[in-house]
Amino acid sequence: MIELLKDLCRLPGVSGDEDRVRDFIRTQAAPYASSIRTDALGNLIVFKKGRKTTGNKLLLAAHMDEVGIIVTRITDEGFLKFDFVGGVDRRVAIGKPVLIGDSQVPGVIGLKAIHLVSREEMKKVPKTDALYIDIGAKDRETAEKLVALGDYGCFIGEPEEFGQGFLKAKAIDDRVGCAIMLELLKEELPLDVTFAFTAQEEVGTRGAFAAAFSVTPEVALVLETTTAADSPAVEKHRQVCTPGKGPVISYMDGGTIYDRGLFERLRGLAEDNHIPWQTKEYIAGGNDARTIQRTKSGVRVAAMSAAVRYLHAPASVGSIADFENMLKLTRLFLLDQAEKL
Repeated sequence: MIELLKDLCRLPGVSGDEDRVRDFIRTQAAPYASSIRTDALGNLIVFKKGRKTTGNKLLLAAHMDEVGIIVTRITDEGFLKFDFVGGVDRRVAIGKPVLIGDSQVPGVIGLKAIHLVSREEMKKVPKTDALYIDIGAKDRETAEKLVALGDYGCFIGEPEEFGQGFLKAKAIDDRVGCAIMLELLKEELPLDVTFAFTAQEEVGTRGAFAAAFSVTPEVALVLETTTAADSPAVEKHRQVCTPGKGPVISYMDGGTIYDRGLFERLRGLAEDNHIPWQTKEYIAGGNDARTIQRTKSGVRVAAMSAAVRYLHAPASVGSIADFENMLKLTRLFLLDQAEKL
């Protein structure tokens, strides 16, 4: 699964521009799917029949999109002004390489030279309108031949295993959930499962609403990542969770109070099968579950996440063992649901 995850992380797929990721997933899923379709918002909905016929009662969801940038203006000097797509910490963007548009034009996010910065400016995080992208163009005319207003850009980051069982890559959020679902699609399933590879999660969980509305499941499990925040500078009670301590099973976050029965069942399955697990020790964040839960007459939702450092950055860090344990626990969850649905 890890090589598949690396392939997914390499792909550009900023919110609203998930085409390359969706095409890759469709190619991987098609040989195993009972049906496959793309809806108006760009979600890829894959249905696979299992040993037990239950229809669309169970939904697994993971989002395809990642944070990035969008071009808003080209200056006379050939630099690109831009805005962020999704929640990007401006502090980590300066000096980072990006690829822009369908042609994957290389660029670098720039800022006023350090020797021109006042002492007051040095104390503050630069605003987005102070940043620009340098694509090596000599003027506007040259730049316009390479990029256009509205072109998306993504960070560049080659996936790499390092340290004691860690992976660093861009877009681990949430290509790890996509990788887990693709692995499950290759297997014989204990019951019918609908897999939603959702679009535009990073800009307000928009795709998940359309996906859940059309599928109308009774139960949904969202496979995600969540911020670890376990750095030395953060107080213990705010560190949320830790990579390497197992999948994160949430009872509540900033957008959802999760179904208590599903939470307890996931916890029980983990403990009964000696799979390490943890939960959030600080209530924060949110994911597609908040939208899925409120669809039509309501959906029972659960979330299982990988604890990941430096979310929404050019390089995030997660534990390979956590990713693999998420896959194991999801398999057990499907077996358990086959007995109940």
